[in-house]
Amino acid sequence: MRPPGSKVSVVIATYNEREHIAELVASLYRQIESPLEVIVVDDNSPDGTAEVVAGLEYPGLVLIRRKVRGLATAFHRGILESTGDIVCWMDADMTMPVEVLKKMIDCLDRYDIAVGSRYAPGGSDNREPIRVLASKAINGLARLVLGGHIKDYDSGFVALRRDVFNSVTLIPYGYGEYFIEFLYDAQRHGLKIIEVGYAFRDRSQGVSKSMPSLWAFFCTGLRYVFRIFMARFRLVR
Repeated sequence: MRPPGSKVSVVIATYNEREHIAELVASLYRQIESPLEVIVVDDNSPDGTAEVVAGLEYPGLVLIRRKVRGLATAFHRGILESTGDIVCWMDADMTMPVEVLKKMIDCLDRYDIAVGSRYAPGGSDNREPIRVLASKAINGLARLVLGGHIKDYDSGFVALRRDVFNSVTLIPYGYGEYFIEFLYDAQRHGLKIIEVGYAFRDRSQGVSKSMPSLWAFFCTGLRYVFRIFMARFRLVR
């Protein structure tokens, strides 16, 4: 169960998510018990995402407008601004179910970190085959190089106790590869991690940020591989 008396902060990084953001915020406030804080970090979306959020009225809803772009830096900014005893972050495109986030939060009475996992028991990856294959290859390489029991190193869907940051620092660099290093450091420090399986589906509207083109997708994959080896040999330190 959720640790008694805990406040939850959920950080959402957005860029051109006008179609989804209002529904996601409403779902969070409907399913996650108060006290709840939702922090939307918008990277100057030209489609008016920030304006949609600004028009919403929920207790504890915070909008941060930035003039720069970057997934890891957006999450980092939201984490710095958060005040909850439990900190979560997730994508804004409705591919990560809020009901699963609630289950993850409930695990934090026994674990330090709960990861939403496509590859743990009960999970599935329902995207197009090339993306599934690439993700499984990245995760296989991460397990080979970094070790540990994590099945979904590049999940990016997480709930954790705030005191995790006393042991592990999120390095705000890159797209999703920052999460591989974050989990690797957490394992090295002996933190208790559980993976909660969920069915990941591709976004129903808009363009994937990780695969705007095959070339960009390939370059992103190379950055993931490089970051895995940087984490292992500590070249980033």
